[in-house]
Amino acid sequence: MKGRVLFIRLLLAGVSSMLPAWALESPTWVVDPAAPGDHLPPVGGSLFDALFAGTRDGRVTHMLPFPFEKLLARVDAQLIGDPASLLPPAKRVLIPLGRSLQRTAAAPDYFRFPRVVVGVDSPPVPGALLLKDRLYIGYQEKSAVLEVISYNEAAGRFEFQLVKDYRAGGNPQVFYANRNICFACHQNAAPIFSRALWDETNANPQVAATLAQVGRRFYGIPVGRGVDVPYAIDNAVRRANRFALTQRLWREGCGAGEVGLRCRAGLFEAALRLRLAEGRAAAPDAVSEEVVAGPLRVSAARLWPTGLAIGRSDLPNRNPLQGLTRWPEEGAARVARSHVAARFDALLPRSPDTVWRGEAPDALAEAVVGVAEFVADGDWLRLKAALVRRPQRLASAMAAVVASPAGRSLLADQPIPRAGLIAALLTALGEAPRKSSPTLWPAARLELPASPPNSTASGPLPAALAGFHAWCAACHLSAERFPPNFLHGPAAGLEARIRQCAPRIYVRLAMARRPLAERDKTPMPPETLLPAFRTHAAAWAVSPERAALEGVVAAQLKAESGRDPDLETLLADGYEALRPCLATDQ
Repeated sequence: MKGRVLFIRLLLAGVSSMLPAWALESPTWVVDPAAPGDHLPPVGGSLFDALFAGTRDGRVTHMLPFPFEKLLARVDAQLIGDPASLLPPAKRVLIPLGRSLQRTAAAPDYFRFPRVVVGVDSPPVPGALLLKDRLYIGYQEKSAVLEVISYNEAAGRFEFQLVKDYRAGGNPQVFYANRNICFACHQNAAPIFSRALWDETNANPQVAATLAQVGRRFYGIPVGRGVDVPYAIDNAVRRANRFALTQRLWREGCGAGEVGLRCRAGLFEAALRLRLAEGRAAAPDAVSEEVVAGPLRVSAARLWPTGLAIGRSDLPNRNPLQGLTRWPEEGAARVARSHVAARFDALLPRSPDTVWRGEAPDALAEAVVGVAEFVADGDWLRLKAALVRRPQRLASAMAAVVASPAGRSLLADQPIPRAGLIAALLTALGEAPRKSSPTLWPAARLELPASPPNSTASGPLPAALAGFHAWCAACHLSAERFPPNFLHGPAAGLEARIRQCAPRIYVRLAMARRPLAERDKTPMPPETLLPAFRTHAAAWAVSPERAALEGVVAAQLKAESGRDPDLETLLADGYEALRPCLATDQ
């Protein structure tokens, strides 16, 4: 037996020696979910801010149309609709039983108040903002909340925002979100969506039929809808999740100095040619190989020798009505259907979607395709017309941009300056750029300061409770009820708030010591956030810190029942049957 084991080890060692280095090591993540960055925009603002900014009483603020149909109409007005399609320019679906933080807000009337998810996949009308693949809105009427993900071109990233009190007679307030919370699910810093067959949406005939029985008009969104709409949103989400890769290749892949400047110019020119050819890419020429592909390979070998991993945006398909013949009348039975099992949870760490490698044959093509998603804005038709009239002038126009001080500034190490480069090219082609008004930016704000992982409380706490602040405050010390903000409030009431939440906290902490296949729910803190605490899932499962937190809530539960808590007993009626983390009067 020992000889056989030794033989297998030697065989594996021999195979390993024949593999390239990148096959033996993990790639670098394009986005590290444990490092969400500044919660407020470091520069610029979100497209949502730009779209809905206005002036009231001499102050720049958000001017949000209500009801929701009017907000959708405002978005649609920015987009070119497909005359051959009956679908609206901004795609929308209804999700009564989903996986968002707002999934329990409408309990138990999930089908009377379904969550709406909107994704933009259409190009802009001339002169409008580029919203395609860059604006996503979730609306939950019951909680009067909009959850918004939209792109910030100046920062080269997606921003996460909340609109609260969005209701008739309300005073909508827009806040930037705590990115610690967002990144737990949005692990690639971008939108996420289910993969086919999108059974949570009204593309599922059973979901559509149950919605139709309610008899409501859901914001002008047809209840009966095939898979075409969620398929369009899914495609937009997939494209959006490649933006972060494109930005890293543009900035770090091309590199610094003159080489980097010419690499970025070559990438942008190649992207324009790809757009002009309607996506039919020509084989790279010697110039592209030298100016773009070469620097990308050199930088990749130095910075990412094992490749760049793109986070997966698609979640496993989930049918919340699986096995049901009719929607139950009892509230408890309805609430049970909102349960999201661990294998479907967006908190579950996801493997990479793909890995970009500088030495791969399609490395340059992937970079060009990515940049091409940044050249189709409201001025694209003018630029396209100018280049169609004089196609041979593209190279000379780009050379003129590279030679000018303004152009060199645009091509420096920064996020892709899409609008600036297109305006510079129009000027070089003898076309007057469109005059645009300066963007109005409402004040960017958080509702409450966000706590970093492993932070300490602002005031004294008993030692047994201080650990909850250190390990939970990054997500649960907020102004939001979703996820439950049990750490928010006077220090004197913290023990009582933890006691209210004890059954759910106990389950989430105990799941860390269960094998992955036996988990009913994902553990807390989310595994993708653990590196921010300088630990990992295996270490957290056996750590004294986790055991101490579990011990606190176990003692509280024993004081209530007179016996040690047991996972099977607690979960006998399902996780959603446990008492809520927040008391109903909070």
